[in-house]
Amino acid sequence: MTPPLWGLAFVAGSALVLWLISLKTRDVSIIDIFWAPGIAAVVDIAALLSDASGPRASAALFLVNLWAVRLAAHIFARHDGEDHRYAAMRHKFGARWWWWSLVQVFLLQAILMWFIAAPLVAVMLSSRAPMGVLDYLGVGIAAAGFLFEALADVQLARFRLDPRNKGKVMDRGLWRWSRHPNYFGESVMWWGFFLLGFSAAGAWWLILSPLVVTLLLLQVSGVTLMEDKIEDRRPAYADYKRRVSAFVPWPPKL
Repeated sequence: MTPPLWGLAFVAGSALVLWLISLKTRDVSIIDIFWAPGIAAVVDIAALLSDASGPRASAALFLVNLWAVRLAAHIFARHDGEDHRYAAMRHKFGARWWWWSLVQVFLLQAILMWFIAAPLVAVMLSSRAPMGVLDYLGVGIAAAGFLFEALADVQLARFRLDPRNKGKVMDRGLWRWSRHPNYFGESVMWWGFFLLGFSAAGAWWLILSPLVVTLLLLQVSGVTLMEDKIEDRRPAYADYKRRVSAFVPWPPKL
């Protein structure tokens, strides 16, 4: 079972509109705000067109839309001009950036949104299959991952609001056990969504969705990119990095 092409058409069209806006505002970061709602929209449209029903589809729709609203609101609240990662790419590509950003950022992310949504689209297209142990396990894992990510973001936001923490490293709460607990929670959530999709459709290839998410969070847009040169801005981060696990929560070293 492959994700319907109308889903790709929707996110690609939306990405094109956002790209045109970014040319006017010189802010590519707006695509990050659309990331979660774009994935959720692909799933929502699948549910509408397939007339999805039943507890599995309801649980999947509730979780993915709750995640999308929360993450988009969180990124929007933190948005203050173009992210330094995109700014570095703008500098690197120079005069080519106006059109290269369409391919490198907007259309690439559109394809990823469409593909990553596949397990949940499978749930919508096979919603009438009876629920089993894998479904309940998937819902539990996805919900736990969502809560873990949300709590980590709240803890970090509160830490940053305190002016006494300016220049300091967040090493409290979940951040005492993982340097990126929000990314870990995101990854866990998508492994839960895979279990739902696999239970509904029985397609092993759907495992590529959480694998891609985890790879992106670890090596592309997440841990590796976030920690690049961070020690230059926060010298204490070197000690934090030595003591605390990068991704999977683990007791810190003494």
